[in-house]
Amino acid sequence: MPAPLPYPQHTVPHTPVEDAQGITIGLITTAIALTFLNSLGFITGQTAGVALIVSYLTGVSFSWVFFLINIPFYIFAWFRMGPEFTLKSAFCVTALSVMMGYIPALMPFDGLNPWFGTIAFGVLCGFGLLGIFRHKASLGGLGVVALMIQDRTGFRAGYVQIIFDVIIFGTAAALLPLRVVLFSLLGALVLNTVIAFNHRRDRYIAN
Repeated sequence: MPAPLPYPQHTVPHTPVEDAQGITIGLITTAIALTFLNSLGFITGQTAGVALIVSYLTGVSFSWVFFLINIPFYIFAWFRMGPEFTLKSAFCVTALSVMMGYIPALMPFDGLNPWFGTIAFGVLCGFGLLGIFRHKASLGGLGVVALMIQDRTGFRAGYVQIIFDVIIFGTAAALLPLRVVLFSLLGALVLNTVIAFNHRRDRYIAN
């Protein structure tokens, strides 16, 4: 999933209660979005996309794959983003993993239109991630690694993330039907458009 870092610097910090409600709403929204995507058998970018591909190919629950695949990134995040961001992100990844173990069973689909499901995923996941980002947290992933590469080489983090996603979708194209890859690309486009239009540090002020 996209990780627009660094996180916003608030002129008025959120209280712990505000953090709790914002992150909780963001996690629930994201879990519902991923349930749409998972039920259709589609993927997305970043570590969530890797976890979905591994889950489809091995039959292992997305919850476990997503939880385990994010563990190494906490080390990078601790040194690059600091303890607060890392601990909040670890909580978010763990909570989302638990939610994904239960929410799909509460939302069974006899038939979900792929166009609607894909677009709904992008919109819901985009706004869920915005809520999480704005409370100084993330859902783990390759964004921190991208920033570390930028720090050491000068190569922009956004381009690094694009390269990661090209590799992920290229792998999916070799392993999954073309229809799955094309719908997945649509979902990623909608998601990233929502983030791009709404995640601007110069506009967001906590109060």
